[in-house]
Amino acid sequence: MKQSFVIKQKTINGMLASMQPICAKRTPLESTTGILFQIGLKEIVLKATDLEISLQYSAPVVESNVSETASILVPGKRIFDLVKELDEDLFFSIENEQITIQAGGAKVHLNIKDVEFFPEFPERIENLLHLEASFIKKMLDKVNFVIPQNNPNSSLNGLYLEIGPDGLTATATDGHCLAQVKTDLYTVNQKLSWLIPRRAVSELKKILDTAADETIFVGTCNNQLVFSGESFNFFTKLLNDKFPQYNSILNKEGFVPAKVDRNDFIRTVRRSACLLSGQFVPTTFVFEPASVGVSLVNKEVGTFQDRLEIVDYTGEPLQIRFYAPYLLSGLQNFSQTSLHFYLQSFAKPIIFQSQEDNMHFSYLVMPVSPTNN
Repeated sequence: MKQSFVIKQKTINGMLASMQPICAKRTPLESTTGILFQIGLKEIVLKATDLEISLQYSAPVVESNVSETASILVPGKRIFDLVKELDEDLFFSIENEQITIQAGGAKVHLNIKDVEFFPEFPERIENLLHLEASFIKKMLDKVNFVIPQNNPNSSLNGLYLEIGPDGLTATATDGHCLAQVKTDLYTVNQKLSWLIPRRAVSELKKILDTAADETIFVGTCNNQLVFSGESFNFFTKLLNDKFPQYNSILNKEGFVPAKVDRNDFIRTVRRSACLLSGQFVPTTFVFEPASVGVSLVNKEVGTFQDRLEIVDYTGEPLQIRFYAPYLLSGLQNFSQTSLHFYLQSFAKPIIFQSQEDNMHFSYLVMPVSPTNN
């Protein structure tokens, strides 16, 4: 008997769209360009993998005559391109090594591949904790921008996630800047940590966009980390490199606190960045008890000077230089009116910190050496 099922176009189109970055990635196996369909009497399960990250989605079918689960391997990009051009309920049938899709007067036949060549999919997930999708997405947004792409130091090319009795921490650094967000809302009894590849973080954020109101379970499966929602399981392999020890650089002992108006400070730094012209030219900051002088000299473009009011700075006058884009990339993640920051010397970083929405956010920028022009 011909096997067939009906599913809503919007449902399967969303599933296929999420899998496109995975099945589009080149791997040693040609079969990873396909999406595995597993059809049952009441639901359909789609699976995609590129051998580094894997995604599984399940959804109910409108109707089905499949009594025992049927598995087929369908070209991932081609079926997505077709489905997104169709409407309403889609009628699928499987026969003679082809899958047929009908919608209205349209009818398309696609050749299917042998599922035997599809890589083994992760199974047996061990859940460790659960948290709200919107919360973990907000944490990722706070630090994701710092993760470099293809840094020679491979231990920097990922997000360092830690969980233990004290809470959950996400940290990322590119060697020039460091961003960290912490919360004590979620804990486990033992300390655990994982270094998640940059690409996996990016794809996870996209999935969480569509699961904002869901509870997400975080678990492990063999050597992979798993994020699971109501209808999906997202698996990622982990980086084996050891993330740099960062605690000492975030230690504020001996640092002097101060505050500055966030909008004024960002505008001033942006103005100095206008004179960079693609060059690595540092901006000079001279911090004094009541104000900070800001200046930049680019011999090929021109000069810039400004002065801002600062509050609560009790240290000695301090001249320190920073590359403006490094400051700007992190300051966008602060929403409070005043920026709270800490300084010590021209050789030590500036550390910005805020507390909001049950999250403690830190952003650190290393200074430019006086000998680096």
